[in-house]
Amino acid sequence: MIVPYLDHVLIAAVDIERSRRFYRDVLELGEVARPVFPYPGLWLQLGGGHILHIVVRDDGTTRGDKALDVYDVHFALRMTSYRETLAWLHGKGYRDDLPDGDPLKVALRPDSLTGRPQIYIMDPDHNIVEFICDSID
Repeated sequence: MIVPYLDHVLIAAVDIERSRRFYRDVLELGEVARPVFPYPGLWLQLGGGHILHIVVRDDGTTRGDKALDVYDVHFALRMTSYRETLAWLHGKGYRDDLPDGDPLKVALRPDSLTGRPQIYIMDPDHNIVEFICDSID
């Protein structure tokens, strides 16, 4: 039997420099070399050798300007500690007490039915990023 494994995730952005700042400065991902494609974009290193591809689209993402919705299309980053991840995000201005639609709004699911605590945020183009944590500590 052939078992596929994840190679990369691709998301869309309107402004590549704004996305670069978010993924570099907020999520602290390192940029990696990208082939010369006929369209702008960037590649960022995720753990496990996976790559996040970001491409520029004038019309942005399929999510448009929707508010944070944990049931909408997203990708998840595995983290060790829920509390440490939440403190790290708080240090960058993210909070769960902000109104819906605020770009720094956090959705918290410490008691997720998955058995692993979850935190959700949005990037500047309203792509949803989940942090799924190994433990609450």
